[in-house]
Amino acid sequence: MKKIAIIGAGIGGLFAGNLLAKKGHKVTIFEAHSSPGGYTAGFWKKGFYFESGTLSFESSDAVFKAMKNIGVFDKIKFARQKIGLKAEGLDGVCENYRDLKKLFYSSYPLEKPRMDKYFAVVDQMCNLIMTVMKPVSFIDFLCYPFRFVNFLRFYEKYKKITIMDFTAQYFERDSSLYRLLSGFGYPDMSAAIIGPAYLSFFDDYWTVEDGMQSWADILAENFRSLGGDLKLNAPVDKILTENMMAIGVISKNNEYRTDYVISAADYKKTLLQLLDDPSLLPDALRKKIENTPVSEGIFTVYLGLNLTNEYLKKLLKVPHVSYHYEAPDTDIHNSKDEKYFEKTSVMLYSPSLMNPKLAPEGKSSLMILAFSPYRWMNNWGGGDKAKYRELKDKVKKALIAKASAVISNLTDNIEFEDAATPLTYERYTGNTDGATSAWSWNPKNKFYDNIMSINIRTPVKNLLIGSCWSCQIGGVPSAIGAAYKCAAKIK
Repeated sequence: MKKIAIIGAGIGGLFAGNLLAKKGHKVTIFEAHSSPGGYTAGFWKKGFYFESGTLSFESSDAVFKAMKNIGVFDKIKFARQKIGLKAEGLDGVCENYRDLKKLFYSSYPLEKPRMDKYFAVVDQMCNLIMTVMKPVSFIDFLCYPFRFVNFLRFYEKYKKITIMDFTAQYFERDSSLYRLLSGFGYPDMSAAIIGPAYLSFFDDYWTVEDGMQSWADILAENFRSLGGDLKLNAPVDKILTENMMAIGVISKNNEYRTDYVISAADYKKTLLQLLDDPSLLPDALRKKIENTPVSEGIFTVYLGLNLTNEYLKKLLKVPHVSYHYEAPDTDIHNSKDEKYFEKTSVMLYSPSLMNPKLAPEGKSSLMILAFSPYRWMNNWGGGDKAKYRELKDKVKKALIAKASAVISNLTDNIEFEDAATPLTYERYTGNTDGATSAWSWNPKNKFYDNIMSINIRTPVKNLLIGSCWSCQIGGVPSAIGAAYKCAAKIK
């Protein structure tokens, strides 16, 4: 039996804790917040439930298998997400990638020649990833090595090209279709993962019917039933080391000696701030950690509405709607553009449309989300609290106004409102700059050489990474993958 300290009770930390406790190890999870979940969590305000981070996840086969492995799958109400798309000349709901193509061709018939060329390449991306991931017949099995080679060739061709540059090969940069198609996924993500992104967003996107917090709570309850110790309101102040090896943690002035430490938390803060001996990091690695950008943060508006779910459904059709309507000069790289949020696209999500029990009877809930430029407006006011509040309120009003184009009487029916900036997310999750999905998705800003690999090792012996930060592009599946690797490493 080994003693193990896990930093963070996000999905990675909770899953690693369950796996290791199930193997008979003595596991303690230290969570800085008052409840488990990290980015996979939610909260209640005035009778309305809102997600506080992750809305959905992909790779359902792997996620569901993982939940079955620890015996909690039947306790969690997973539900498919259909994606609604609204833009100039476009309005529909997509249940899969085929629906997406049909919607585009019917909405923009004059652009068919350009779309034919664009989708010919994207189709090939999708077909290759599907044959690599799911060989289903004997012929598929025999052809698998050749298809994998073709996939690698395709991946190598596009891995260094951003989605914006790829889309610009087929559409004019000032066109509606360019802005729409280059806006899927993360800004500047690698073109090599456009196919997987489409298949994830439209064919395999899932959420939790009772809210993400219920998922975290079930994992936490199961962990405790296995003998694990979950300490809430217990931030880790330092990782103890000796002879270049992690030997425990300090939390709230108490020292906990362990055989292993798993950081299911922010990679940068783990190695740059928590190590008791900074000299354990080689200078080159330290600079790389300091200089590698993280994924974009997000601004979220939370609204409790005096509108019925039936009325909201008539307008949105589904709980999850991507509303693409932005000005041609919108630039997420311009942190000094004070009017950025007035111009950008938004995502609308209604927890109560997914489950009416997540709002008071006769009422509904709405979240309005938009990617934020990196450290916008001097990192939201440069530490000036009054300026921070002013900017926060200004952005909240701008996003509500944008959502009002879809829900015309929105502003007259707001019963509760709140908002979160990237700094809010950083405060509650510990993620540097409120990063929403680990490292930058831009192929020119890589931390790991292989953007799809899971990397749990650190320069410090017995200190492992057990969160989405183990993978360049993060996400729930990556966090679970890291947890599996950590559990396999610790015998």
